[in-house]
Amino acid sequence: MTKAPAADQARLLAVQDLDTQLDQLAHRRRTTPELAVVAELDARLADLDAALVMSRTAANDLRRELKKAEADVEQVRSRAQRDQARLDSGAASVKDVQALSAELEHLAHRQTELEEVELEVMERLEAHESALGHEQSAYDDVVAQQVAARAAVEAALAQIDAQVAQVRTERAAAIAGLDAALVALYEKLRTQLSGRGAGRLVGNRCDGCRMELNPSDVHRISSADPDEVVRCEECGRILVRS
Repeated sequence: MTKAPAADQARLLAVQDLDTQLDQLAHRRRTTPELAVVAELDARLADLDAALVMSRTAANDLRRELKKAEADVEQVRSRAQRDQARLDSGAASVKDVQALSAELEHLAHRQTELEEVELEVMERLEAHESALGHEQSAYDDVVAQQVAARAAVEAALAQIDAQVAQVRTERAAAIAGLDAALVALYEKLRTQLSGRGAGRLVGNRCDGCRMELNPSDVHRISSADPDEVVRCEECGRILVRS
C-alpha cells in the first residue's frame, strides 16, 4: 500500500472540501441565472431584428409603390392640363374640341382611379410605418434590457471570481507541504471520479460514494497502519480515517 503521514491524509480532506467548493463555484459560473436572462434577451433581440429587417424592406417597397402612384397621377394631371390649355386657347377645331373633351373626361376618370390607388398605398404605408415604429420601440427596449442584463452578469461573475480566488488561496495553503505521492494519487482519482478523490470513513460508510462497507473491509481498514493510504472498496477513493 502507498504510505503517507496520517496528518497529511487528514489535511487532504480540507483540500477536497476546497476543491468541492471550486467545482460548485464553476457550476454556478456556468449556470448563474443572469446568463439565462441574457440568452433569452439575445433570442428575443434576434427575432425582433429579423422582423425589423422585413418591416423596413416592406416599408421601402411601399414607398417605391407610392412614388410610382404619385408619378402616375402627376402624368395624367399634366396631360389633362395640356388638353385644357388647348381648349382654353380657342385655337382648336370643332373636331379637336370634341376629341379633347372626350379625352379630358377619360383623364378625369383615370385620375380619380389613380388617386384612389395613391390614397390606398398612402394608408398602407402610414399603417406600416406606425407598426414599424412600435417594432423599433420594442427592439430599443430589449436592447436596454440586454445592456442591464449583461451588466448584471458581469457583476455576478465578478462576485463568483472573487470567491474562486479566495478559495484557491486557501487551497494553496492547505495543500502546501503535503506528501507529494499522496497529492498525485488524489489528483489522479479526482480526475477519474467526478472531482472527488478522497472521502471520510464515517462509521462503516464512505462519504465519497455514500456506500456502506462490509464488516471485513471495515475491520481491515481500521486495523491498518495509520500511515497507510487505504481506498474505498466500492468507489476507489482515498478513504481517510478519523
